[in-house]
Amino acid sequence: QVQLVESGGGLVQAGGSLRLSCAAAGSIFGITAMGWYRQASGKQQELVASISSGGLTNYADSVKGRFTISRDNANNMVYLQMNSLKPEDTAVYYCNIRGRRFGEYEYWGRGTRVTVSS
Repeated sequence: QVQLVESGGGLVQAGGSLRLSCAAAGSIFGITAMGWYRQASGKQQELVASISSGGLTNYADSVKGRFTISRDNANNMVYLQMNSLKPEDTAVYYCNIRGRRFGEYEYWGRGTRVTVSS
């Protein structure tokens, strides 16, 4: 059974930085993409950033130039460096891993809360 464990959330002032980490516990093979989603209170979940197995990245327009996603393939970890944080970045951030091994699979973390004060 694979579990994703996020860490690094917290309270930060606007303009500050946080680094989120996600570790996959358990055996996992065939990862095709890793990413971060977020859900703010009263809003739908949205993709923040993703990175493919080949290193191709994709970002939401609202975070381009401020957030950077990276991954450690050897240790099945994914990171999100968040700079120049804004109050509108306040949300619960979820780690997501997708892959293919004897069929497609998808795992989600439980989320880590990020609060940006103005």
